[in-house]
Amino acid sequence: MTTPRTRGAQDSSLENDTPTTVLSRASKKKSRKVDPWGVVAWLVGLGFFFPVLWMVLTAFKQEGDAATNPPTILFTPTLDQFKEVFAQGIGPTVLNSVLATGISTLLVLLLGVPAAFALSLRPVRKTQDALFFFMSTKMLPIVAVILPLYVIVSNIGLLDNIWALVILYTAMNLPIAVWMMRSFFLEVPAELIEAASLDGASLWRSVREVILPLVSPGIAATALICVIFSWNEFFFAVNLTAVNAQTMPVYLVGFIAGEGQYWAVLSAAATMAALPVILCGWFAQNKLVRGLSFGAIK
Repeated sequence: MTTPRTRGAQDSSLENDTPTTVLSRASKKKSRKVDPWGVVAWLVGLGFFFPVLWMVLTAFKQEGDAATNPPTILFTPTLDQFKEVFAQGIGPTVLNSVLATGISTLLVLLLGVPAAFALSLRPVRKTQDALFFFMSTKMLPIVAVILPLYVIVSNIGLLDNIWALVILYTAMNLPIAVWMMRSFFLEVPAELIEAASLDGASLWRSVREVILPLVSPGIAATALICVIFSWNEFFFAVNLTAVNAQTMPVYLVGFIAGEGQYWAVLSAAATMAALPVILCGWFAQNKLVRGLSFGAIK
């Protein structure tokens, strides 16, 4: 039973509550409620992540445990499959993929950022025609051009050469980079360049000190997309390389033998192939999220 003194103390405490306290209590009550869409998002995310998790787990199994049906859940982890991958010479293949991906991404940014700037903040005549030309290069199926490309690459002496992949990867990713960077540049107010020019800054200084810091998340997002596309590219690599310029996707095919698939060693090689891209995305995740949501909230 509530005494008058207790009731008075409760009333006084309610009167002394500030609006901030009331809002904090309301937010705590609201946060205790389970958001069904959040649960759905987690389930979908786990569903997408499960194949990657299963690949990593299979990489630590023996071949006998990896081939069982139903799958073996409890097993003794081993590094034998990774030792097998290193024994088959994965080092030069990783180096080829790193060179082809890194150099082509750098070239794409060096060519795509100025082109996107020219088509956005400093538009040229017939901008839409230029944009359509960039995207039209992506409309032709790769299989339709592989024969003339093979003849050209063979005649200029770049067959089974890493520089052939660098040139092709640059041409492959450049249209996407221009379109992505143009959308980021369009979100930058033109008044910033006008204010910088009024302060006496040249165009190059305005771009270097004003524009590029603002669009750096977009540059990071574009670079990561180019890295993923170049690292995972298979068709050019399998047709234009043999041994010297072999990349990771072509290297993984070698683990599929005629007598069957060796799931454990293939999973170990696939884990090592996916690790560099995963690490790039992990370290650039902050800028990637900012870049993908750049201009979404005014």
